Amino acid sequence: MHPNPAYRTEAVEQNLDFAREQGFGALAVCADGAPLISHIPFILSETGDAAEFHLVRSNPIVRVLANPSPVRLAVQGPHGYISPDWYGTEDQVPTWNYVAVHLTGMAELRPQAELCALLDRQSAAFEQRLLPKAPWTTEKMTAEVLERMMRQIVPCRMTVTDVQGTWKLNQNKPDDVRLCAADHVDGYGMGMETRLLAALMRGAGPA
Repeated sequence: MHPNPAYRTEAVEQNLDFAREQGFGALAVCADGAPLISHIPFILSETGDAAEFHLVRSNPIVRVLANPSPVRLAVQGPHGYISPDWYGTEDQVPTWNYVAVHLTGMAELRPQAELCALLDRQSAAFEQRLLPKAPWTTEKMTAEVLERMMRQIVPCRMTVTDVQGTWKLNQNKPDDVRLCAADHVDGYGMGMETRLLAALMRGAGPA
């Protein structure tokens, strides 16, 4: 996370809303050697104090979470390269703009009996965004097939104790410089979701 306080002024609620809307992140867990990382969908509680997810039983993180363990869930948003030429002013350097939120806390395995309800909550959270499509539910599965698949995954819960967000959108630049860069990101951006990144840059005022 970028340490510049100019990029870290958003309220906790805004960072939680962003993480909840994204619903997908990289879960990092300490282990012997390099950290273990899994890319997972998750659902965040209304208050933002808990994230629920499931893992494939063979995932090495499952063995770590057999005991409550500290974890970090990194949620990535739009990001893109910023060319110095796009500012329209001299003596600039290349950079990369991005939005990211990190949730930190303790995670643990949950009883297998909670898995079906978790899957229902997860699918409902994402399916409701597809309206007017009729939502998919586990009831559409053949019972034997669903049971076989559920044996391969385990429910998990993370208690969120810290929320940190970085919204690096050139808000440390004068308005005209930032808006000029945003226009180029919109037209020629290199990265991911660059049109959204450009929109966020246009809405970001000076620190």
